[in-house]
Amino acid sequence: MMNYDIIIIGGGPAGLTAALYALRANKRVLVIEKATFGGQITFSPKVENIPGFVSLSGNEFAEKLVEQVLTQGADVEYAEVLRIVDDGVKTVITDSGEFKAPAVILATGAKHRLLGLDREKEFIGNGISFCAVCDGAFFKDGTVAVIGGGNSALQEALQLSELAKKVYVIQNLDFLTGEGRLAEAVGAKENIEVILGTTVKEIKGDDTFRGIVLRREADGTLTDLALDGMFVAIGLVPQNEPFANLIDVDARGYAAYGEDCTTGTPGVFVAGDCRAKAIRQVTTAAADGAVAALAACKYLDEQ
Repeated sequence: MMNYDIIIIGGGPAGLTAALYALRANKRVLVIEKATFGGQITFSPKVENIPGFVSLSGNEFAEKLVEQVLTQGADVEYAEVLRIVDDGVKTVITDSGEFKAPAVILATGAKHRLLGLDREKEFIGNGISFCAVCDGAFFKDGTVAVIGGGNSALQEALQLSELAKKVYVIQNLDFLTGEGRLAEAVGAKENIEVILGTTVKEIKGDDTFRGIVLRREADGTLTDLALDGMFVAIGLVPQNEPFANLIDVDARGYAAYGEDCTTGTPGVFVAGDCRAKAIRQVTTAAADGAVAALAACKYLDEQ
């Protein structure tokens, strides 16, 4: 078992930026990622707010980050972290083995929030999706719904409108919460219909996803909506459960620490969307990664 100076858990913009800064400080770095390197940005078909790039896809940006980290000499491991044992040196226990380091950076990001409906998990990948870029082609010329009214939901709807015959945007509030520019683009699409003040009460279908039952919040009216697919875009849930012995979290599960990315546990740092913060963007995640890495390097150098 190889020992490292810093183990970074999470391969999104925060984790990968942390790896870059730690590597440039001549630290031995391992990045552990359980799913896809790049994090939530990989679900964005078009990104226009990253300094230095006029426009590129989230996948393209992620690929550039990973290439940069590998070129600098990081080790990477595809594994799920189960827990961390702290006896001075941190032992990171995963489903594929154990790794040790005196410092750990938690950059686990967040996962997609579910609607909480019966049989919802059963239909994920079989009618229910979270990524239009990944799965939109399966619903070409079909009828789909996007649940949510924020930036991610509106981006999903616009992407799907290029493929599907009909796209519904279903928002529980009486207004869309996404950027005005995105809302205008959605309104200009003839095959997108926005339904406000409405929630999803039930999923229809036996072995195959058939649609949903909608509830209009103003009067409780229920309506069946036949669909080929549904894309859920109602926010994210932080993935901090395996680290309950090391960090404090707020009521929503986010690591309850400030901009210096340090925690109450020596040698443990947090960065990116897993941390409580007002703004969650690629640039703020990258900033967290840099801050956490430099803090970790300072901690190691003082030991």
